[in-house]
Amino acid sequence: MKAWQVVRKGPPSKALELRDVAIPEPRTGQLRVRVATTVCNLNEVDGCYGRYRTVDPPLPYTLGMEAVGVVDAVGEGAEIWLGQRVMMTGAGATGAHAEYVVGDQAMAFECPDRFDDHSAAAFYFPFHVAYVSLVERGGLKAGETVLVHGGAGGVGSAAVQLAKALGARVIATAGSPAKVEFCRSMGADIAINYSTGDWADEVAQATENRGVDVACDLVGGEVTAQTMRVMAYGGRLMLTGFSGGIEAEDEAGLLPRSIIFGNISVAGVLLAYGDPNAFGLAGIHLVPRERGEQIHTHLLELHNTARIRPVVHDVTSYTELPAALERMERRETMGRSVIQWTAQSD
Repeated sequence: MKAWQVVRKGPPSKALELRDVAIPEPRTGQLRVRVATTVCNLNEVDGCYGRYRTVDPPLPYTLGMEAVGVVDAVGEGAEIWLGQRVMMTGAGATGAHAEYVVGDQAMAFECPDRFDDHSAAAFYFPFHVAYVSLVERGGLKAGETVLVHGGAGGVGSAAVQLAKALGARVIATAGSPAKVEFCRSMGADIAINYSTGDWADEVAQATENRGVDVACDLVGGEVTAQTMRVMAYGGRLMLTGFSGGIEAEDEAGLLPRSIIFGNISVAGVLLAYGDPNAFGLAGIHLVPRERGEQIHTHLLELHNTARIRPVVHDVTSYTELPAALERMERRETMGRSVIQWTAQSD
């Protein structure tokens, strides 16, 4: 099969090679999907450079986290999935940018017929992350004020929509006039261009110095530190991503004094479903699979009533994946960049 593999460290155009590799076989509890579409992620760009320590397997390895397609083979215990069309994550958050991908059934979800392959690819991961961040971990309630950093990205645009659908007032930040307008089109009540001034002062003004109840921080680093300035009493700061630079994953700027004196809560967000105790006390806890199914059902209901929608920025042939990743690296995209592997299904 064809697969994009990281063979050296560097920008995607230099790190990646399209190779012929063996079709993977599913193990117990896994399923194999014939891939229709995949999507670009910033952590895949970091993977090319070798700076994404969370997912850094030995070279060469097949890049890619998310895929949409039909299950063509299963391991023991996953027989129910055979022949189903799914949205899924590849095992170990790798392997998706290929003609076939294997993943754990805990990270696979039904793909209703109303989604074409493009919209399905843009739906699953962003909205699940946004839901776990805002609702599962953030405890968002109708009438509260939400701050979304990186509001024009895949997860950010999902978080803006989801927060509005759940009855919140939404403030979004983004890095250009076009992205600010995009955030407004997603439903943001207030959209701030962080590149032209002190966004924290603008948030303070917008909340009459009360602050925000929930912050979905998809940027990290100094943005995290500054966000503590604009949290309301009892506010919940959700560390959800590091688009400002993956090095912030270990340098999030968390100061105990700011947390203590702010009377705020800070929580981490990892979208990985399974047994919460699978890793014991190793510092990794998965979201229960049963909760994932409930989240997926709720998200499908919101989509079915047109309260949320996946956002496809562009669709690129799999042969041009490196160029698509480099457009994302240059912050030229809004929503999701979809990669086409097979003919579009109707």
